[in-house]
Amino acid sequence: MTISPPNSHGSEPSICVNPHDPKQVVAVYQPATVAYSADGGQTFALAELPPVPGWQGGGDVSTTFDNKGHVYLSSLHFDKLGSASYWAHRAGRNGIFVRRSLNGGKTWEKDAAIVKTFEGTEPEGRMEDMPRIFADNTPHSPYKGNLYVGWIEWQIDQSVILFSRSTDEGKSFSTPMRISTHAGLPRDDNGGLVGFVGAVDSDGTIYAIWNDGLTITFAASHDGGQSFAPSRVILDVAPPYFGGAASVPGVSRVMGFPQIGVGAHPTNVTGRLYVAWSDFRNGDVDVFVASSADHGLTWSSPVRVNSDPIHDGSDQFFQWMALDPISGDVYVQFYDRRDDPANRKTWITLARSTDGGKTFLNYAWTDAPFESQMAFLGDYTWLTAYDNKVYGVWTEALPTLPVDPSAPPQTQGSIPVRSGTAIRVGTADFSVVK
Repeated sequence: MTISPPNSHGSEPSICVNPHDPKQVVAVYQPATVAYSADGGQTFALAELPPVPGWQGGGDVSTTFDNKGHVYLSSLHFDKLGSASYWAHRAGRNGIFVRRSLNGGKTWEKDAAIVKTFEGTEPEGRMEDMPRIFADNTPHSPYKGNLYVGWIEWQIDQSVILFSRSTDEGKSFSTPMRISTHAGLPRDDNGGLVGFVGAVDSDGTIYAIWNDGLTITFAASHDGGQSFAPSRVILDVAPPYFGGAASVPGVSRVMGFPQIGVGAHPTNVTGRLYVAWSDFRNGDVDVFVASSADHGLTWSSPVRVNSDPIHDGSDQFFQWMALDPISGDVYVQFYDRRDDPANRKTWITLARSTDGGKTFLNYAWTDAPFESQMAFLGDYTWLTAYDNKVYGVWTEALPTLPVDPSAPPQTQGSIPVRSGTAIRVGTADFSVVK
């Protein structure tokens, strides 16, 4: 179903489900917009989201429920970007904020908590980017209820991953600390650090990953985010950026950065770790999952998630992984072009593993494809799962409207206008699947 208004240009969505009341599902997208459901994702309504005073709308959104059933929205706000892809150069004012809802996303508190702001007058530029919020919802963790945010900070001479935590239900956040031992290059391009994602194990251990060059890097905290062990490389992959038409036709750019999740586990016994990503080691873009049974010390060989023939020239991209905390099943959604020999028409596929990530079954999640004419689909989609029910959110390109012959000549150039976009939500119920 479509949750964005007609003629909109939404992108980069996130979705979460309330573990205390799974009928409550919240989806967000940029520019900072909230859609909420009180019937398990059958219908959605748009919420009134108070602005962050003095700041523009906001993007790079993510959302999570905490262990009390409160839902949070993290967003990035800025006055202007720096130089093209060199965001810290002449960066303007920017900052990361968190807002809270006590009723499943229907209404939101007026006040926003500050995670970090940069005024734009400091001697050296700083640009915060891609914040991700997540919560410790595990019942036996000594840190249950904590909220965590991780993100990229672009600096003049490098890129680093920063991290902050809240122990008071999002009212305040700790002074950000750097958790990336190795710094990346200062451009938002291949070579920079990109794509922070975090997960929490049953004992409160935080696991975090991101792309660093041609690798996936891993860091862990055993004290509720007060400190992290030195980050280290766990997997060799391809660059996280796939470029534009030369790589994935019709898409302005594609990201393959990783996600991490923790499998279900008996009480007080930590779970298996999973990492998902996509790259073009096979020529066309494929989706992969690797797992670890020893807290991230060693990792399995990559398992190819998409089930089309290898080297068939069809791209699968923009993956997102979620672990069901009840069943332990692994789910991955991705854009899929296997049914179009021209590699242009795009469907959405949901993959499921019930054997610890060893094998995946692929399910068609959309009936009709979309075709993009260099639309900006964002940098990510999102997926969540709870008790055999799965909720996904993604961006689709809308058909490009024909040029109005009565329009002024400057609007009728040979360069096609980027099509609009729509935010879609998909649901799946595996409780009836044997």
